[in-house]
Amino acid sequence: MTSLHADEAFLGHYQFSHDPFAARVPGFRFFPAQRKPVLGQLHHLARYSQLLLVVSGPKGSGKTLLRQALVASTNKQSVQCIVVSARGAGDVAGVLRQVAQGLGVQQTDLRTIQAQIAQLALTGQEVYVLVDDAEQLADGALDSLFNLAAGTVDSRPHVFLFGESALVPRLELLADGEERFHAIDLLPYSEDETREYLAQRLDGAGQGIDLLTDDQVADIHLSSSGWPGGINLAAREVLIDTMLAQRNSASSVGAGFALPKKHLIALAVVAIALGAAWFMQDTKRDLLPASDSVAEQVPVPPPAVPVVAAGDAAKPSAPAAQGASASIEFAGSSQPLPLPLVGEAQPVIREPLAQASGMDEAEDGGVPGMAPTTPEPQAAIPLPVPAPAPAVSVPTVPVAPPVAVAPVQPVKPVPAPAVAKPAAKPAVAPVAKPVAAEPAAAPVVASAAPAGGDWYGSQPASNYALQILGTRSESSAKAFVSKNGGQYRYFKKLHQGQALYVVTYGQFASRAAAQSAIKSLPASVQAGKPWPRSFASIQQEAVRAR
Repeated sequence: MTSLHADEAFLGHYQFSHDPFAARVPGFRFFPAQRKPVLGQLHHLARYSQLLLVVSGPKGSGKTLLRQALVASTNKQSVQCIVVSARGAGDVAGVLRQVAQGLGVQQTDLRTIQAQIAQLALTGQEVYVLVDDAEQLADGALDSLFNLAAGTVDSRPHVFLFGESALVPRLELLADGEERFHAIDLLPYSEDETREYLAQRLDGAGQGIDLLTDDQVADIHLSSSGWPGGINLAAREVLIDTMLAQRNSASSVGAGFALPKKHLIALAVVAIALGAAWFMQDTKRDLLPASDSVAEQVPVPPPAVPVVAAGDAAKPSAPAAQGASASIEFAGSSQPLPLPLVGEAQPVIREPLAQASGMDEAEDGGVPGMAPTTPEPQAAIPLPVPAPAPAVSVPTVPVAPPVAVAPVQPVKPVPAPAVAKPAAKPAVAPVAKPVAAEPAAAPVVASAAPAGGDWYGSQPASNYALQILGTRSESSAKAFVSKNGGQYRYFKKLHQGQALYVVTYGQFASRAAAQSAIKSLPASVQAGKPWPRSFASIQQEAVRAR
């Protein structure tokens, strides 16, 4: 996994702030095991020795990191450090040119360089010349550095060479038996030192040594022989293999659902749309009056009762050409009516029909000319009717007995609009109730837990908290904190340029106390493998996210 996509997947899977095993990592602290004593020895020799100093070790032994630590730990006011790279410029001219540029002089000869060093010595400043990849230097360049380190009484810089072990025999030949340099050989880490080194690397990236088992740490130490460069490569390969194994097991369980993300989103949208359509259809059916089920059983064909839209009044129309019956007008028919539902018979509106035919008032639940005590739902719901058609005579033979068409002639219930109009007013009242209830939802949003950024800043940097999870959604972090409450909090950090919200638990005086508190967490929280991290790292990430 060397592609950019693979690197992003590696960082995202373990929620690293950066690659903990890269050659150059931000804010990495110098590892003390076996290297800190060497660093102290170099400072001591630079102060009291006049010899050229050599740090040797195989590739990946930590020579470059030691050189960086030496530069970082010097007093910048009293020491001027000049870093020289032997890669591509290992001859005499290339080395002296880099030294002259560091001193700010134009001439690149040895005498001019020594004069500038003597001038700096008068101001109380020393000069450190640090050469990286020194095994690539030519013999002439090594001899020039010997002369530069010997210096004069007024100008004597301290020269440090960092190179592989093959550099030392070459220096012995050039020294020709004289004591002109002092060599320090770097040693590999022990297994315990390897574990501490891995823990420090992982902690700098926002995680802990819990990502690796004891067997994995032992394998990393054996495969790397204890050298830091090999430890970095082996640890990264182990974590990548673990990530791939976890993803393969997860994909084998849900292989049937391994669809692209955009396809899953499209399927979800379609499912929601179908559910909404089904819900609306059921709602319309539920809102239809119960009397419609009876009306569907009336064997009266729709053309037998012609309907003419005529505003808000129901009144008899003119007799048909043959004078067999009368047409009826419905109240509220000036408003647009929806089309009939699919699969349902054309409903017969019973109230105007009852008024026109003189049926008993108990059957329709209302008295002509009076407002009903309980509003009829069918008066507030526009029911589908066929398009207006010319009045046609109603044949008497197919008319069923329940519909008495003959008594239509008197047409006495002209005051029927009094029934329809009051029914429209109650229909408005139920709409106002849900509107008044909407403000009650506001307290739910207000109950979200605060991020607690000030709380993290007030904690001792040496204390620890348990990191529970990280998410890109702040609402998810708030929901988790609100659900669990107690000592759960979250803070905001930046991960790959985007906001990441990290949920933590508790405040502990030591890493061991935080580690032991994991057993007291709920099983669902323990399943996420929480791990302890210091408040110092949390405060740094929170500050960078502001």
